[in-house]
Amino acid sequence: MKRYILSILLFFIVLQGQSAYLLIQMDNTQKNHLKAYGIAFWILEREVEVSWLLNYRGGSFMVQYSQTIENEIVIRGVSYEVIADVQASQIIAEISSAEINMDEVKLHKAPKIAVYSPKNRQPWDDAVTLALTYAEIPYDVVYDNEIIEGSLPLYDWLHLHHEDFTGQYGKFWRSFKDAAWYQEDVRVNTENARMLGFDKVSQLKLSVAKRIRDFVSGGGYLFSMCSAPDSFDVALAADGVDIVDVMFDGDPADPNAQQKLNYDNCFAFEDFQIVNNPYEYEISTIDVTAKRPRTINEKNDFFTLFDFSAKWDPIPTMLCQNHMQVIKGFMGQTTAFDIDLVKSNVLVMGEYKTAKEARYIHSDYGFGTFTFLGGHDPEDYRHLVGDPPTDLNLFPNSPGYRLILNNVLFPAAKKKKRKT
Repeated sequence: MKRYILSILLFFIVLQGQSAYLLIQMDNTQKNHLKAYGIAFWILEREVEVSWLLNYRGGSFMVQYSQTIENEIVIRGVSYEVIADVQASQIIAEISSAEINMDEVKLHKAPKIAVYSPKNRQPWDDAVTLALTYAEIPYDVVYDNEIIEGSLPLYDWLHLHHEDFTGQYGKFWRSFKDAAWYQEDVRVNTENARMLGFDKVSQLKLSVAKRIRDFVSGGGYLFSMCSAPDSFDVALAADGVDIVDVMFDGDPADPNAQQKLNYDNCFAFEDFQIVNNPYEYEISTIDVTAKRPRTINEKNDFFTLFDFSAKWDPIPTMLCQNHMQVIKGFMGQTTAFDIDLVKSNVLVMGEYKTAKEARYIHSDYGFGTFTFLGGHDPEDYRHLVGDPPTDLNLFPNSPGYRLILNNVLFPAAKKKKRKT
């Protein structure tokens, strides 16, 4: 009997000695994909290296075994497996094969996260702040004051909240000019612009956009959704040109503004037309919302992620890690980008091909990168002003929200030389 008990104890000692790694699988067996990103971020905050296994079981994470890490995984309700070091070695050997479109990327440092968002309450939420909060990833909120004062170099990654960088308040004037929230937004922004030394809100927003441009050029990572991507580029193209009508800034727009746009200033788009009509809920022709065929609806609106080479194109591969390749569409003030207006050097990572819509795009800019995602909320098809925020407890496996969190995590990746 004693010999039997000793054998059992020896078996478990050996087993524990072999159980050297934690594998956080990201395929359809994962019960909470979104919190899994939070776990990876939490590990990085403790200066422990994480392996991101690109295209392996949906983009799984692997880390050397620690009881503390395992306890945190259990507390947050994330699925995982304890594997022996020999199994971990077999996985790395498998994905390293030249014939297999997989690879290992080492994540080594948690990026410092900032969200550009107004301090006064707005009647809409923001998908990125919802995702960060649910995944328990810490972030700071910055707005015009902090950016003008030069705080951006303190951060690695910046998200642009639902924003209109042209100074037209999202062109909500027609529908909401009498609403208390809209009037308060105008008052706060006007006072803030004057306090910071600008005559107009549009001038302040342009200055902010240019400082964000410099942040990216210097090596920062920018992620933007909904109205921010196109209004950002429109504002940069209109540097020195008044495109804002009288109800927004007290004087009429330049009648020749369209001819004066400089598309060389833009990150992602070119040859677009600005929308001058203040009664039209649109900033430019970059957005496809008003041009979409009426046959597109919630039941048939999908976009497809492209399949990139994990070994040769690790960044777009990281940004597209998912357990689904076809993602259900979602609308926003900017729903998607007219693919004919996307610059040739910009990589389209997700598209609705039949409608000629680019939904998910990425490129380098200077020493940094930017990623733009169309739409407002991946789990609310038509999110309207005043609608309640999405409860992510209902969508822990959201493939659309995974795209957001891919962007949060990828600045932690060690830069690898291309394989030859």
